Formats: sequence, structure tokens, C-alpha cells
Amino acid sequence: MFLVAGVLGALALALAWPVPVLLSRAAWPARAPAVALALWQAIALAGGLSMIGCLLAFGSAPAGSLPAAAEQLAPVLLEGPIPPAYGALEIAALALAGAVALLLMLNLAFTAVRAERERRRQHQLVDVLSDPMPGDPRTRVLAHPVPLAYCVPGIRTTTVLTDGLIEVLDRDELDAVIAHERTHLDQLHHLVRLAFRAWHSAIPWFPIANRAERSVVTLTEMLADDGARRLVGTVALRGALERVGNAGESGPFPDAAPGASPDAAMLAARLERLEHLDRLDAAVAGREVDHGLPRALPGLVLATSVGLVAIPFAGYAAMLGIIP
Repeated sequence: MFLVAGVLGALALALAWPVPVLLSRAAWPARAPAVALALWQAIALAGGLSMIGCLLAFGSAPAGSLPAAAEQLAPVLLEGPIPPAYGALEIAALALAGAVALLLMLNLAFTAVRAERERRRQHQLVDVLSDPMPGDPRTRVLAHPVPLAYCVPGIRTTTVLTDGLIEVLDRDELDAVIAHERTHLDQLHHLVRLAFRAWHSAIPWFPIANRAERSVVTLTEMLADDGARRLVGTVALRGALERVGNAGESGPFPDAAPGASPDAAMLAARLERLEHLDRLDAAVAGREVDHGLPRALPGLVLATSVGLVAIPFAGYAAMLGIIP
């Protein structure tokens, strides 16, 4: 069990600091945002499971397995005495594992409920204050001079534009904005961001949580840009971004909760990426193209993502006695 605790502890430390720092500074994620997003999700999941698993393995080491430790400790938790094999460190590790797991799960549930309430409120406000866009009932238009676009997910999805946005964009640029927002909806970016926002709000003092959320937000914006490029091309998308900038992008769903949102730095990264794709002549209709990456890199990154998640699951299997 100490070996399991050591392996999971080492993995948790690696995924808590050096790996996210290196990934957030790397250049290749902008060229393969879908693969990079999968890796970020694997890092977050494996990191959380490894941290909790390390504490559980260390705390249950005197019993040899987690079920045996539960069998020994459960009857004496309230009345005592604690078996002598368990010292203060083991009890503290088990208690901390439970507290961390409870904190993460409750914060995820709270964030999801708050976001769902906000989305319902947004749907109600949009229904009352906006009109359907002619020829496109899924798009609603608000009478407001500020150029703004966002999408509201749910069972009934809605893309919202303002009069101010429509006035400053030509038809192709407007189509690019609509396609961008609908890509957010189609690819369920609000769920991906929700998980990282919950992680960030659970441990706001942890710098990697903020770095991870910012990276994920940037990657989802790039994926939505790709959806717009496939429909209307790079020129129209770049024109829309240059005309309205961050004022035309509020994220995949309006949410009052604190967290990372598209900003000037993200906009600059997106525009730089579009210039790079232009140089590579990457706007090929209807298919994903090589963005200047080694051909083996996407497969290697996906295999790494699977491996990162598999390690803590193997550790839990060892703790439960499923594997020796």
C-alpha cells in the first residue's frame, strides 16, 4: 500500500505543478486544440484521483487494503478506541481524503446548480426581451447598442446577438459569429468549462487551477473558431474578431460566478493562430488538417491522456484488492 501511495503521490505532485505549467506554455496546443483539451481534462481527473488515492492508500496501509481498513475503523469511529496500528498520520490522511473528495464533489454540484439556474434565467430574459432573427428562429436579437454575442445552452439552445453587433458586421462576419457560438453549443463547451470553473472555485488559492481554466477557455474558443472557419472561412472570422474583439464574445454561457473568461490576451492568441493557419493554408473545407505538428503527436498525446487516467484507477483497484 505504501508503494501505491508513493506512485499516486508522485503523480499528483507532477500533475499539480510542473506538467500544467509546461502545457500552458507550450505552443502546440493552439495547433491541435481538441487533443490539448483532452489532455487538460485527463490532467485534472488524474490529478484529483491521485491526490485522494494517495491519502487513502497511506491511511489504509496498516490494514493492507481499503476495505479492510474500513472494516476495522468503521465500528470504532464514534466510540473508540482506534486500533493501535493506526497512528495520527494515518487517521489524518483518511480524514483529509474524505474532506477533499467531499469538497470537490459538493463544489461541482453547487457550481452546476448555480449555472443551471443562471441558464434558465437567461432563457426567460431572452424570450421576453428579444426577437427571433428573420429566417433563423434559433438566433435571437436583443435591442442593444453594444456589440455582443453569446449562446445559452440547455435542452433548448439559443444564440443571442445584439443590434449593435449586427450593425458593425457584414453578412459573412455575422455568419462567422453565429457559427462560432453554435460550435460552443454543439461541442458542449459549457460542460467542459463548468468542470474547470468548479475546480478553480474549490481551490482559488491554487495557481494551477486558474492556469488550467484559462487554458481550457482559450482552447474552447479556438475550437469554436474552427467551427466558424469551416463554414465561412478565415477571412470573415478574422474580420469579425478584429471589428468587435472581446466585446463580441461573452463565453459559451453567461454566468455570474467568478472565473476565467475571454479577454484581450486570449483574443490575441486566437488572431495569431488564424494568421498561422493562413500561412499554412490550413483552411481546407470539411476536414481537419495538419497544423504543422508531427504526425505522431496527436496519437501520443491521446495515449498519454488515457495512461494518466489509467494509473490512479489501477491504484484504486490495488487498494480494493482487485489486483495484487
